[in-house]
This record gives sequence, structure tokens and C-alpha cells, in this order.
Amino acid sequence: MSEILQSYDIVEILKLLPHRYPFVLVDRILEVVPGESITAIKNVTINEPFFQGHFPGEPVMPGVLVMEGMAQAGAILAYLTDRDKIGKNLVYFAGMDGVRFRKIIIPGDQIRFELNIMKRKSKLFKIAGKAYVDGILAAEAELMATFS
Repeated sequence: MSEILQSYDIVEILKLLPHRYPFVLVDRILEVVPGESITAIKNVTINEPFFQGHFPGEPVMPGVLVMEGMAQAGAILAYLTDRDKIGKNLVYFAGMDGVRFRKIIIPGDQIRFELNIMKRKSKLFKIAGKAYVDGILAAEAELMATFS
């Protein structure tokens, strides 16, 4: 049975990810099973800088940033799977398949990212990801990522 790690806060997340404000799109890790899965959250607030222009008077979180949040959660999963890479290698997007946006995300929403490793070959990960808001599927994709 794999080790289940729980509840990483933002301070611990910043030790794993190279991203910094305003581009950190994961606020908390609820649970992670290295080599298998991760559940993370992003609290969406009106203070996000992208809401100034997307869209004035009707703020909507850009879908590409939902995918970026999903990818960051996947990167954390990759780092916690291969701990020797933390601080030494970057995780890069290598591709996205089957991307679907099903619900608009607005300020006040909390996104729950749920990702599972589908396949791993050397440095390349293929990860199935879903983003939920209030239990409703908001977005999904298959992501490919690799260590530098």
C-alpha cells in the first residue's frame, strides 16, 4: 500500500513549486499518494490580477489558468513521487489532450483538482485531471509533463 500524505499548506507548496505570486494557482494539498494521485484546492478571489481584464463587469477565470492550476497540482504530484528532483529539476508541460471546459469559474468559487497518474515512462508523466466546483465538473484534461 502506498503512503498517503495529507494537507500541505501554501508554505509547504512554495517549497515544492518554483512558481511565485501572481502565478501560484494551488493553495492547499488535501491529500497525495506519491506515484498515484493528488487532491488540491485553489480559492478563486476577486483579487486575482487576471480579473481586471477578463472580463470587466463579468469576471470569469480563464480556462488556460484552470489548466495551469491543474498542471501545478500535477507537478507537485511528480515532485512528491520523485523527491530527489525537488529544487533540482523543473516540471514542464509536454502536452494536453481531451481538454473540456464544462462550467464557468468565478470569484468566490473553490476549485478542487483531482489528478491520477495514468502512465509513467522515465521522466514523462501522463496524468488524468479533473477540476470541480461545488461537486460539479468544471474542467477535465489529460496532461503530459516531464522533468527537465
